[in-house]
Amino acid sequence: MSESLVRAADLRRYFRVGGGTAFARHAIVKAVDGVNLEIAPGETLGIVGESGCGKSTLGRLLLRLIEPSAGSVEFDGVDIAALRQRDMRALRRRMQIVFQDPYASLNPRMKVGNIIGEGIKVHRLAEGAALKTRVLELMDRVGLGAEAYGRYPHEFSGGQRQRIGIARALAVKPDFIVADEPVSALDVSIQAQILNLFLELQKEMSLTYAFISHDLRVVEYVSHRVAVMYLGRIVEVAPSDRLYSDPRHPYTKALLSSVPRVEAGQRVERMVLGGDVPSPISPPKGCPFHPRCPIAEERCSREVPVLDDDDGHATACHLV
Repeated sequence: MSESLVRAADLRRYFRVGGGTAFARHAIVKAVDGVNLEIAPGETLGIVGESGCGKSTLGRLLLRLIEPSAGSVEFDGVDIAALRQRDMRALRRRMQIVFQDPYASLNPRMKVGNIIGEGIKVHRLAEGAALKTRVLELMDRVGLGAEAYGRYPHEFSGGQRQRIGIARALAVKPDFIVADEPVSALDVSIQAQILNLFLELQKEMSLTYAFISHDLRVVEYVSHRVAVMYLGRIVEVAPSDRLYSDPRHPYTKALLSSVPRVEAGQRVERMVLGGDVPSPISPPKGCPFHPRCPIAEERCSREVPVLDDDDGHATACHLV
């Protein structure tokens, strides 16, 4: 792998919930619990896992939209947690996010032209006629007509609103974009259009993505490498083709076996997991997956497995 643009080391984020009285203590939710990852320039790292596994929290930590409880995040060799607000603001031009819900992420009282142009004005990249020209160019690139410039978000469909969100992220010419479930709220036909737009923009602008999704097929389509999360930890990381053809962690195998197949005559043996996902407030000791794992041994309930790299295919499992 080439020199990393984004690197997280032992990244953790714990939240205090409930309690706060003389009779009840705060509980601790371990949303992200010791994550290590790297993303190379121009690469798409897909991040997958069940709802509540910490994917979105991890994405926000990579951008310092929330502060880590421990660990570090480096962007282009700079530890962003150590930056002052002024320096962090300047760096934010190079790192952006596309949110899951395009309607909730757009100010309903602002017109589209102002929404897309806001970042350009904040970072003083253009003003006046040059600003409007830049916004119209971005709108055209993401498939929005010029007539959308003076309209409000509620006047658009879900797919069009997501295009507005993408144009807003691109407005400041970033290097790195976190795409947090960017197509999960869209119809399947619109999903394909937005995914292809992401791929086209990456080629044109040499963008680097962290692409978060629970949809394994979507992640396979857009990603160079895939990281699988379970209960705040990464349990497997591999190049996309290797992970889908040769999954090693039992959890990854279970996820892939649940994906519907449409190929004629192809039968897949389903791997059904027992029980529910443990609570991140009181995760199990040892391997977090062991209560649901069909091959778990006694050691798995005592020791936390290390994410062990084997020629670019890393797995956190004692039995692999």
